[in-house]
Amino acid sequence: MARRNVELIKRAGVDVDRLLDLLVRAASAEFTTYYYYTILRMNATGLEGEAIKEIIEDARIEDRNHFEALAIRIYELGGQLPNDIREFSNLAACSNAKLPDEPTVENLLKVLLDAERCAVGVYTEILEYVHGKDPRTYDIALAILHEEIEHESWFEELLTGKPSGHFRRRAPGESPYTSRFLKT
Repeated sequence: MARRNVELIKRAGVDVDRLLDLLVRAASAEFTTYYYYTILRMNATGLEGEAIKEIIEDARIEDRNHFEALAIRIYELGGQLPNDIREFSNLAACSNAKLPDEPTVENLLKVLLDAERCAVGVYTEILEYVHGKDPRTYDIALAILHEEIEHESWFEELLTGKPSGHFRRRAPGESPYTSRFLKT
């Protein structure tokens, strides 16, 4: 028996298989980014590195939260995550945010900024695809996009010195937009 929410979005013109592919690729990117941001944070050393660790940590935990919110929606739509982590990581919509050969603070910030810019593109594509057709996926993707845009502006500010409007989160990984979609 098909789920009613799937029937409705199909009727609205959504190819659920395509949507699930987009969501799984986004989830993979979030999961692998969480992993790579852990490594980047550990390599943010010295006085300059200490200054950015907290911001990397916020983005890292929020990316994990994005993965959790996406995983819930994937299963609601009748999809699933690959059972093999290697297969899953190979599906990532964005390149891996690997530690640069020279892990200076500037090079770390460039990797972080590139990762966030890719994420902004991923969620913009999802939003364009489901707009007016799948309100739940739209709301989840929009919430994640809000946080990814903030992450992008944080790292751009740190790299360029141009103000971004960034303010410290009340708690690490707060996910002010996405938290309402997480099961606690």
